[in-house]
Amino acid sequence: MKAERAYPGVTVTSKAEAAILRGHPWVYDAEILSMDGAPENGGLVDVRSKKGAYLGTGFLSEASKIRVRLISRNANDRFDAAFWERKLRWAWEYRKTVMDPRDLDACRIIFGEADMFPGLTVDRFHDLLSVQVLSAGMERIKGTLLPLLADMLRKDGQTIRGVYERNEAALRDKEGLPKYKGWFSLPGETAPESPVTEITENDVHYLVDVENGQKTGFFLDQKYNRRCVARLAAGKTVLDCFTHTGSFALNAALGGAAHVTAVDVSASAVEMARTNAERNGLAERMDFLTADVFNLLPALEREPPRYDFIILDPPAFTKSRRTAASAMAGYKEINYRAMRLLPRGGYLATCSCSHFAEEEKFLSMLRSAARDAEVRLRQIEARQQSCDHPILWGVEETNYLKFYLFQVI
Repeated sequence: MKAERAYPGVTVTSKAEAAILRGHPWVYDAEILSMDGAPENGGLVDVRSKKGAYLGTGFLSEASKIRVRLISRNANDRFDAAFWERKLRWAWEYRKTVMDPRDLDACRIIFGEADMFPGLTVDRFHDLLSVQVLSAGMERIKGTLLPLLADMLRKDGQTIRGVYERNEAALRDKEGLPKYKGWFSLPGETAPESPVTEITENDVHYLVDVENGQKTGFFLDQKYNRRCVARLAAGKTVLDCFTHTGSFALNAALGGAAHVTAVDVSASAVEMARTNAERNGLAERMDFLTADVFNLLPALEREPPRYDFIILDPPAFTKSRRTAASAMAGYKEINYRAMRLLPRGGYLATCSCSHFAEEEKFLSMLRSAARDAEVRLRQIEARQQSCDHPILWGVEETNYLKFYLFQVI
């Protein structure tokens, strides 16, 4: 069926057509055969097959290799404010359906392509929304989207004090967009005085700074994985590597760990973790260490065993396929060392947050590390990102977090 709307047209290759029909929403620059009309950067275009069949409508990005990002495959859609309000409502209602109501106060409301908002991330931290805009199309319509979202949440009884944009990511360079951060001006409102708010996740309290915190302010995708760690930690001596703001360490301590050591190479991260521990009344059962985990783990092998639960939550070691092999070597090193440190019957939580560290490669790495460490792994759970970061089948980029719990035997 051909669209009858007055959008410019883009004709694509058979390869692009096949990908769209499988559910993937991107068209790359090399897959475009021709354009007609007068397309604008960030504007809408209709995508058609070589035979003229309508495949979908999406935003054009003139600077990016991802030249078109689809937002709909319905030829009858009209992309007005009502359309976007409806899609925002669907995203929010999904979170309300799949999450505990207590978890909605700190959750991801919009997860880019998984919610059909390509290049848009919106995280809610209590009374603040923290936003990343990473595509020309979303940049063009954010003045419509963000007020609609704030208004929708308020009508649903949620308190929203302000919206902060964290648009410093390098991906904006690839879209030809300037990098910046600052308050988004909601109509008729003045910007809040403070970018800091408090959230509660799994009964742990955190201060979140949406201006200066990592990415949008706080990593929400491990919410339920932290809860699993808390359940296993009771009575154990825990080493939390790459602790960042201390989230896994704090969950372990609150779960009844005998003692928790939180480690990060960043002194400021360690100080934030310490502050969070004091805020939650957990500091007496925790200590904090500024150290490079790659140096610390081998050094601990030369000391008497002290930990029976080790948590490995490193940053993404790779952000491209080109560096995936070297990243796997890094993952293997820390997992091998952790397996060597743990006593028989000890526990290991290990994960990767990189989409390019594909699951089979990650599992192969773990098998190799276990062989070299001369241990066997008894799997307790295999988990992924929390359900407010949904995985859209056909869009492999939305499936990125791998999380495993093992007993070393």
